[in-house]
Amino acid sequence: MQASYERAGRSAAGDARIFSGKAGAASYFTMHAPAETTIRHSTCPHDCPSACALDVEVVGGARIGRVRGSKQQTYTAGVVCAKVGRYAERIHHPDRLLFPLRRTGPKGSGQFSRISWDDALDAIAERFNAAEREFGSEAVWPYYYAGTMGLVMRDGINRLAHVKKYSRFYSTICSNIAWAGFAAGTGKVAGVDPREMAKSDLVVIWGTNPVSTQVNVMTHATRARKERGARIAAIDIYDNETVKQADIKIVLRPGTDGAFACGVMHVLFRDGFADRDYLDRYTDCPGELEAHLSTRTPQWASDICGVPVEDIEAFARAVGETKRSFFRLGYGFTRSRNGAAQMHAALCIPAVTGAWQHEGGGAFFNNGSIWKFNTSVIEATEAIDPDIRHLDQSKIGRILTGDREALHDGPPIKAMLIQNTNPVNVAPEQALVRRGFAREDLFVAVHEQFLTETAQMADIVLPATMFMEHDDLYYGGGHQHISVGSALIPPPGECRSNHEVLRALAPRVGARHRAFDLTPRDIIDETLKLSGHGTIEALQADLWRDLQPDFRASHYLDGFAHADGKFHFRADWSRVPVPRKLKMGPWTEMPTLPDHWAVIEAADEAHPFRLATSPSRSFLNSTFSETPSSRAREGSPSVLIHPADAAEIGVADGDSVTLGNDRGETTLAVRVFDGLRRGVLIAESIHPNHAHRGGRGINTLTAADAVAPYGGAAFHDNKVWVRKAAATPAGD
Repeated sequence: MQASYERAGRSAAGDARIFSGKAGAASYFTMHAPAETTIRHSTCPHDCPSACALDVEVVGGARIGRVRGSKQQTYTAGVVCAKVGRYAERIHHPDRLLFPLRRTGPKGSGQFSRISWDDALDAIAERFNAAEREFGSEAVWPYYYAGTMGLVMRDGINRLAHVKKYSRFYSTICSNIAWAGFAAGTGKVAGVDPREMAKSDLVVIWGTNPVSTQVNVMTHATRARKERGARIAAIDIYDNETVKQADIKIVLRPGTDGAFACGVMHVLFRDGFADRDYLDRYTDCPGELEAHLSTRTPQWASDICGVPVEDIEAFARAVGETKRSFFRLGYGFTRSRNGAAQMHAALCIPAVTGAWQHEGGGAFFNNGSIWKFNTSVIEATEAIDPDIRHLDQSKIGRILTGDREALHDGPPIKAMLIQNTNPVNVAPEQALVRRGFAREDLFVAVHEQFLTETAQMADIVLPATMFMEHDDLYYGGGHQHISVGSALIPPPGECRSNHEVLRALAPRVGARHRAFDLTPRDIIDETLKLSGHGTIEALQADLWRDLQPDFRASHYLDGFAHADGKFHFRADWSRVPVPRKLKMGPWTEMPTLPDHWAVIEAADEAHPFRLATSPSRSFLNSTFSETPSSRAREGSPSVLIHPADAAEIGVADGDSVTLGNDRGETTLAVRVFDGLRRGVLIAESIHPNHAHRGGRGINTLTAADAVAPYGGAAFHDNKVWVRKAAATPAGD
């Protein structure tokens, strides 16, 4: 359903639409380019490990032009993805929210009227305070995520929660699973300098599709190919754009990476490719691992993962014969119920070969352990009350529909402030999510840039700045740089930053903390000083500061980060060294040594297909789904189906099919595609719910049950049935 919000109210100037709109666009976004254009620097804030360094054309001090990757930062190396390169299309979009709004129609109708900031903030405070009086402080739940990865604008909402003793937010929807799997092996989440891919002889890209999601990975991998004659191996669940560019192509069944890794390591030990001197010096139990793998033959692995035995053998030889093998492991591992164990199994391969010893060898996933930011000012960590419940982000549907377990037997959620995320589109178990947001007794305030499907369910909508309109502090999860991103242009209309909203709301709800009285620049400066990174002025002078540890530390040549200094083949899931995480899911059942852990949602007679909702190239979660160029490239929601499966179902390219399971159903267009295993479906996403027939998006089919050991959402791990859909009714 398309929301009827374009004329939800009138501005003080008369007929200008409240979102700027087509009639009012000229009032805020003049299309006449001023003469003066300057180049300013920034960092991409979106939910991507690349955190690209940007050179931004600022036109007349009020608009931006082209956005390019900066050549001054050695990881970005002058390359940026196309969607960010076209950022002017997004920041100057005529449908930007410009003024606060109050709902005037039913929830989800998109019917709003313009109100003042004071009225909006007073209304939010009134409902928050009423919920606290009647049900206690935990009845209020500030909810956020990674619409921006800037520390001040992303995490400042925790300060409000901590000071007020509101329900705390437990982040599970993205990275917990893979973080745990990597740290179980190395002892912390940090690895080889990712720029060393360019010095590798074999770059193994596993569990990520960087052509679509981390373009800079391909920059360094293809440089190795061009300058060194290196090969690129890609391991994934379908023949995506990265696999298409690879020299060695491995296509697995979803959730079977651990089996493939074990089959590879079996060959490495069997055929003499294991570096026994390295194993004895740097690893915990090589003999036990070799004995364990003796039954994990390539045939055993092939039966599980679907990769032919000869391909397993060939990949193992390529890795075994190439000492400079760089394993670039990705976030795909974190989308499966057995993802932590799979990440750990894949990570064990370069330890078996001793690749860590060599420049251009070893492994990298994320550099989360090197930043050591002290976020006490940003988050008011001293105000944390450990007795206040953590609510699982991924279980928002269960929480809002009163599930006692998800609520930890506490009070219902009666009021929310949502920043930086669009759960009505991106959260699992969408049927429950939509039912929860439709509650008339639930008050929701959404601070957003566009009228998203979550904003359409809100009682109060607040207009938000974009990253070039405020100051923030950034780090690169996929590399080693930190930076300050300064405001480059003024915000349009009455848009305010996340910090400004929290600062104005705090006194209205009785939240007292000195950081509410600071500017973002003050908070950045104090955070840098507390973290041992100097001042904001010094960091701005550096533009992008390189914090990569030296070669010996990055390659763990003086020992890994576990207390015994060893790489751990034997994973202790009871105490993985990842801070501030809560044990969840069947973690006591996880395999100790690398293995295939058969905990995935396996296909069955009623649900003969397995579905993964892999990322698309032109959307980033639900971000960029509002920009015309991204929408044009992605088209309508579709699902990739193997030709033999399509024939069996009786469908062809362009036909509509309905996918379903006990969580719901959704309808998409068929794309017959032979680059995946039979019985596997890929729906590149996330399209808006309203783009699907009936308004039910792809996450209707995904589950929110907790993934071991620290929680997560298994977006690539769903069993479904498939049926040819009925013809679309006329006029639909």
